[in-house]
Formats: sequence, structure tokens, C-alpha cells
Amino acid sequence: MSSSSDSPEEYDILVLGSGEAGKYIAWTLAKQGRRVAVVERKYIGGACPNIACLPTKNVVHSAKVADYFRRGAEFGITVPEWQVDMATVRERKRRMVGDLVAIHVRNYEGSHVEFITGSGKFVAPLTLEVTAADGGTRFVKGTEVVINTGTRATLPEVPGLREAAPLTHVEALELDVVPEHLVILGGGYVGLEFAQAMRRFGSRVTVLERGPRLLGKEDDDVSAAVQEALAAEGIEFVMNARVAEVGGRSGETVALTLGDGEVISGSHLLVASGRTPNTEGIGLEIAGVATGERGYITVDETLRTTAPHVWAAGDCAGSPHFTHISFDDFRVIRDNLTGHERVTTGRQVPFCMFVDPELGRIGLSENEAKAAGISYRLVKAPMAAVLRTRTLSETRGFMKALIAADSDRILGFTVFGTGAGEITGAVQIAMLGNLPYTALRDAVLIHPTLLEGLTVLFSAAPKAP
Repeated sequence: MSSSSDSPEEYDILVLGSGEAGKYIAWTLAKQGRRVAVVERKYIGGACPNIACLPTKNVVHSAKVADYFRRGAEFGITVPEWQVDMATVRERKRRMVGDLVAIHVRNYEGSHVEFITGSGKFVAPLTLEVTAADGGTRFVKGTEVVINTGTRATLPEVPGLREAAPLTHVEALELDVVPEHLVILGGGYVGLEFAQAMRRFGSRVTVLERGPRLLGKEDDDVSAAVQEALAAEGIEFVMNARVAEVGGRSGETVALTLGDGEVISGSHLLVASGRTPNTEGIGLEIAGVATGERGYITVDETLRTTAPHVWAAGDCAGSPHFTHISFDDFRVIRDNLTGHERVTTGRQVPFCMFVDPELGRIGLSENEAKAAGISYRLVKAPMAAVLRTRTLSETRGFMKALIAADSDRILGFTVFGTGAGEITGAVQIAMLGNLPYTALRDAVLIHPTLLEGLTVLFSAAPKAP
């Protein structure tokens, strides 16, 4: 259907971007009888099922299988000759992504959402011009508009970096060869997950981190344990690394000159040094939508923007960069659109980094508690004390919890160990229910499981003064 900016097609709900929040808003409100359209430039379902969370974890698991082959003799299984076929690793990932996209298509069809493929930008308040790949345009307007455009990998302004055509996580997921020597800029979640996976596939891996230690927002003991585990697998680290210049081309030969003159050379370069919101060039100023100095959309606790009837959700709104937080953003906007006040204030932000072993946390870290002047009791236990880890030969790591100094309330929990994501979820549920740590200490948990480690951990808690 053709349209113009003077007579745009009108919808009750118009969503720009089909990420986690956007798609659930569309599906849910369309099923309630609203007329809904979603404008998406490229990825049906957004980044998570296509180029981020799920495909990354798919590749990480393939790397875990490679590690099991490498450790085969430890388990009494001898495999004299084996090799990694990255083309097959990629194909397994692509099959999963294809299946996930098909599910999304069915959800759009089943909910009667109109899915519009093209690049959208505001040309008037509440009104988008959508340009399709073939150059065709149409204009759409929403009574309510939700912006869910996400973020992309940041490319630092370093001389020669763009010319080197570095990989981001998007291109790294499409590799069909094992890099001879992968150099990674950034020691955060993305950089470390890829570092370990590619090392297990057979790459030499060097991580360049700007800070004095990995995971600078985590406690010192957590940071040290993660680095020790990855270094034990042969991953090399250069801390306090300032890249002054990049030469060559990723995929051939690339050389990074550091500020102190040291040169780090490799065959491939992966940039994993932060995220940039996809908010420029989409007419936010025309829509009356303000952004902060870093480009993230300004929202209040209900996720309303500075423009009437315009909302923003997920990464582009400055929400913590996790798919599960974007899903909660959907619930916040859904409830506010349907007459039920809901805010983002005070919500829990759990996370898990999927290195092996995993790193999970919910609530306060020690550093955060100290910075806020919050008194706590600390309890810590090695993962080796959890008997299930011994059956798995996965004893590396530890659990620790912060308990309020004057009550039995759990303030925070961190686990670096196998199954960390699942263990963290159990503690989070206890915290949501305001259960004292003694409830976990005294629970009858299945033996032998990883969750049984919570009994071990909390049994060692010091008594309140």
C-alpha cells in the first residue's frame, strides 16, 4: 500500500525495531485487538536469536565439546585423531538461527502483526518513513510508538582500525576457519566468551584490556579467578593496553601498536570494546525524543521518552544490556499502555557470563556494598566443596554471598563455577521471596546436584552479632 507523509497508514501501536521488548509488545497487544505494525531493518526477532545471545552460546557449546575431546583421556576415552571443522560449527549455529527465525515468523503471523521490512526514521511526531531495500517508501503513524533499535559494537577511533576491517561479534559468528592468532580488543563479556571459544577451537588468542584487570566492575577475587582460568587454557592477556595504531587487515595479517611501542600481531582482529546505541539518523530530534551525551534515549522510570506517546525499550534506552532486562522492559511498557502503572525502579538485574566455568551474579557485589556503605557478613565456599562438581571433574571456582549484618537477608550472591547461571537463579528466587539465607541453608536439596552447594555455602555463614 502506498502512502505519503500527509496521509500515513495509521496503527494503534507502531514499533521501530523487533528486538526482545519490541516483538513481545507487538505480539501481546495485537492479540488484544490493537492494530500493530513492526518496522525492522534486517533481523526478524532482533539481535538475540540472530547475531548475539543464542548463536554465541551455540558456538560456545561447540567449543565445550571440543574441550571434552581434548580432555578425553581424563574421562577414559581416547580419541587419537580429531579436528575442529569451523564450517560445520557455523552450520550448526545457522540451523538453530533458522529455526528461531521461523518461530518468530509464525508468531507474527499468528498475532496478526504487520511486519514491515525496511529502515525507519521519524519525519514527524509519531510518524515514520520506511525505506525498503528496493528503494520503495511508505509512511506509517502510531497512536503510540515504541523505539527498540538496540545497539551495535563500538569501533574506537584508532588510526587504521576501520581500514583493518576488524571482526565484531557478528562476523566472528560467521567464521568458517579457525583463526591462526585472534587478537581481541576488550576483556568484557563478549571478548572473553569468544576468547575461550576460539582458543578451544585451536586459535592462539591474545586479549588486550584497557583496564588494570578483567571485568573491572566485579570484585577483585572474581576478576582474578576468571583471568586465572582463561590463562590456564593458554589465553594471553595484555592489561592497561592502549592501542595507538592498527595496520594490516583482519583475516590476513594485522598489527596493533600500543602506546608504549609494543606491537601485537595476529591473523584476525575482533573488536569487543563496548556498545553504541542505534539512535543516530532516525529522526529523533524531529520526533521530539531527547538523547543523553552517549546517544542513549532519555526515558523515565516508566520508559516514556520526552515525546508524548513515545516509549523506548532495551539497550537503546540505556537499560542494562541483557535480553532478560529488555523482556522486563516489555512488561513495563505493556502494563503502562494497558492502564497499570509499572516502573523499572528497584528491579533485580541478574547476569551470567558464559565462559566456562560460568560467572553469575545477583544483587550486590562486595565492591558495591562497600561503596554504598552497607555492612554485610561474607560467606564463601569453593566449588570443589560441592560434591556434584567432583563427579563432573569441574571443580574450579567458588561461591560467595553477602548477608546483611543485622538480619538474615541475602544482599548479593556471586558464583564462578559450572552451572553458575542456574545456581544464581535459585538464589534470585529466594531473594524475590525475601527468604532469609537460613531457608536455603536448611532446605532439603537433591543430592548430588549443584544447588546442593547452597547448603554448603550458607552453613558456613557467620552468626549475626
